Amino acid sequence: MQSRILGIHGHLPERIESNDDLAAANPDWDMERIAGLTGIVSRHIAAEDETAADLGFHAAKGLLERQLTPIDQIDYLIVSNQTPDHLLPSDACLLQDRLGLGNHIGAVDIRLGCNGFVCGLQMANALVESSAARNVLLITAETYSKLIHPKDRTSRGLFGDGAAAALIGASNGVGSIGSFVTGTDGSGGKSLSLPSGGFRLPRSEATAVEVTDDHGSVRSQDHLQMDGQSMFMLALDNVPKAIAKLLKTAEITVDDVDWWVFHQANRFMLENLAKCSQIDEAKMVFHLETLGNTVSSSIPLAINRYVESGRIESGQRLVLIGFGVGFSWTACELIWG
Repeated sequence: MQSRILGIHGHLPERIESNDDLAAANPDWDMERIAGLTGIVSRHIAAEDETAADLGFHAAKGLLERQLTPIDQIDYLIVSNQTPDHLLPSDACLLQDRLGLGNHIGAVDIRLGCNGFVCGLQMANALVESSAARNVLLITAETYSKLIHPKDRTSRGLFGDGAAAALIGASNGVGSIGSFVTGTDGSGGKSLSLPSGGFRLPRSEATAVEVTDDHGSVRSQDHLQMDGQSMFMLALDNVPKAIAKLLKTAEITVDDVDWWVFHQANRFMLENLAKCSQIDEAKMVFHLETLGNTVSSSIPLAINRYVESGRIESGQRLVLIGFGVGFSWTACELIWG
């Protein structure tokens, strides 16, 4: 039995933070240059009392209200989230109850960040194809803004908050999810990390000490740490290889793909990855100008935007590529239904 994505629904926080806002608070930041490189001019930021699980709840609620399938026929819930409400219990368990899903369902969190949606899609596809689940609800939700020091010029203008919910079920001959290619290089784990807060390094007065780096970015071990150059090189080394492997596995060519939906890291990275893989930039999906990098939600939010605008149509072939924190990656080929 083949599966397909039955629908996607996104949800964004109300507050919008523009590059002008950041420039006003940080006069020494060259936001025009940053926007030129990243392609980002604004992003949505969660309220102080608004969590990723809250965003995910609203995304899923909006999707369920479309009644794409009876709610009692959803047999599994997967939540991709690196900014959870609690260390335990899992957000998936709490959202099962909050959304009114049946007690018969399986519910699990995955913590893969930028690769979370495509990895979660692979899990959902396997559950449906094996008949272990009739329908799977996949929620991605992130509030990276809560991890970033306000004076971190490396990350502050890059990341935005957001959530998306996707429903995966039987294709019934309309659309289908095809081949997957996966990979992991844990040696790149330090390229994007949150050093403290776990049991390896609990938060303390020592971890809260702030340091200013050579580029003028301020952060402590309690804040997100990103080596942008290292992340760029990891992506440049691994993503084109994954694309080549996926094309071979799916027995298709670059020209057979209607839309390439990369994790929306930043425009500079996407343009370089397209060049390395000889992809026509006109077929690249770009949806980060007013969102920023929304981590695991970036791919479903981008797909949803292009579907709503009529650019992605039924019967078109999409290739999705999630990559980032870990370092890990997953690529997938599908026919939109």
